Amino acid sequence: MSLNDPGTRSRLGGLIHSYQRYDPKNFPSPTAPPPDIAGAAMEHMMAFGSLRDLTPEELARAVKIDPSQIAGLGPSLDAIAAMLKARREKILSTYETEAALQKATDAYRDRAKGLSPPPALREKFDKAVRSEQVRDFERLWYQVGDETSRFAKDLLNLTERLGDKYQVEELASKYPFSGRTAMSVPEAIEIKEELEAIDRLLKQIEEAMKNAQIGIIDLEELSEFADPQQIAGLNELQRQVQEYIQALAAQQGLEQTRAGYQLTPAALRLFQGKLLNEVFDSLKASRTGRHTGPIEGDGPVELSKTKPYEFGDSITGMDVAQSFVNAWVRAGTEAQRHKGTQESCSSGIRAFVPPSLRPSDIEIHRTRNTPRCATCVLLDMSGSMRHGGQYVNAKRMALALDGLIRREYPGDFVGFIEMYTFARRRSVAEIPGLLPRPVSLRQPVVRLRADMSRPEMNELQIPQHFTNIQHALRLARQMLTVQDTPNRQVMLITDGLPTAHFEDEQLYMLYPPDPRTEEATMREALLAAREGITINVFLLPGWWQTSEDVQFAHRMAEATRGRVFFTAGKDLDRYVLWDYVNQRRKIIA
Repeated sequence: MSLNDPGTRSRLGGLIHSYQRYDPKNFPSPTAPPPDIAGAAMEHMMAFGSLRDLTPEELARAVKIDPSQIAGLGPSLDAIAAMLKARREKILSTYETEAALQKATDAYRDRAKGLSPPPALREKFDKAVRSEQVRDFERLWYQVGDETSRFAKDLLNLTERLGDKYQVEELASKYPFSGRTAMSVPEAIEIKEELEAIDRLLKQIEEAMKNAQIGIIDLEELSEFADPQQIAGLNELQRQVQEYIQALAAQQGLEQTRAGYQLTPAALRLFQGKLLNEVFDSLKASRTGRHTGPIEGDGPVELSKTKPYEFGDSITGMDVAQSFVNAWVRAGTEAQRHKGTQESCSSGIRAFVPPSLRPSDIEIHRTRNTPRCATCVLLDMSGSMRHGGQYVNAKRMALALDGLIRREYPGDFVGFIEMYTFARRRSVAEIPGLLPRPVSLRQPVVRLRADMSRPEMNELQIPQHFTNIQHALRLARQMLTVQDTPNRQVMLITDGLPTAHFEDEQLYMLYPPDPRTEEATMREALLAAREGITINVFLLPGWWQTSEDVQFAHRMAEATRGRVFFTAGKDLDRYVLWDYVNQRRKIIA
């Protein structure tokens, strides 16, 4: 039977229209990993401190979808882009701008000649006409005093003519027209708006083709140029993408409320795991592992290796089988040496007397201990941390460190302290919402003192953007001294010298950094060192830093037997995590 047979054609299902390379089963692709919805929401919260402004459209723009998943899906974006470019080229090859520019200039000058300003404002008016600056006409309008006067109204009209002249000049300088058809001033302004709309749409389409962010295309504006069928196809595509993102958001722990998206603990754990994977994946080329081999010592973890029994060893670690083997070997050797100690049984069968177990026969399993560590991370959230987005890198480090400890060292303790003019303990759930304190004083020299013992005094009355390392170290000491472990450390993440400190109940805020503040901070650091707390300083780079910042970090680390790390902000999480693991190696060894 042939398909050309009339009977066969009558039984066919008719024409089936499908887009090229479009397979509905591949949206989303079954082999491609799902987009990181929780990561996009978390990055938004890390940068802005809240999710209340994260709309579904903004979330769709933040999510990265593999462009191959939507290749050819719906109307071709390439065809729409080509149509827009053709429309732009046709406009540029049809019109010229010299006539419109001359008309706009003549309209402005003619209108200026027809105005009769008050004698007191004549000189200023003539100067404003010559300068052709809108701000000069605005100042002149305010000086008129009576906005209902004839001159005030004419002045507004003249300003509009000057604005038209500006727009035509911008059109002529921005686009290379090559046609011969003259335009009026209103036509030139309308064509300018159309060309700018085409440029915006082309940029949106280019971004959508690059990152599969269909939601960024303004379909309402595109409807003025594209066919209704093309717009309907894009609308359907956008709906599918939004439904896909909403479903993934629910799976990855994002809850949508009236106030915006809220992160659940599941989303936080997912983001921490992502951070750890990024950190350790990038270090595989130069690191072979995060843990050393078993280290011998007194501890609860029993190893396969053994050693001879020594006085004081616990008998619970005895290798029973090897100990009795040693006893039998020793008994056999002694029997051969002394011709044996044999007894005759009633049946005439000879046998060895079971040997007694001596201390020299006993083998003890070697063990290793699993020491517990306590860490307190001080996060600088002073005003200077806003520069270069340093605060985002510090928060990423804190979340990654918490994820590392929960995954690899669940018995360890980690605490977080936000550091600004004061210091405050923070839970890991509060870290994404932390933001640098806004700078409220702009004077080059600040010398302030506040008596915090006064009942009417509170934090809200104090400038928040200073750096109080002393107060943060005091809180860290309080958190670490109650931890039942000798392995205690502070990770100080900051970008410079301290600028605030306490003396009893008196709070001092001194900028530029004062030796008085440095001395108070060093006293607190020495108290931490006496309690066995190591302070590791991670100094973030900044354009405002001087050699004094570096020297202070060295002095603090040296006084507390700690270390100083100089690292770029984006690599802070890697330095901190690997330093923590290296510290564990040193403790175990």
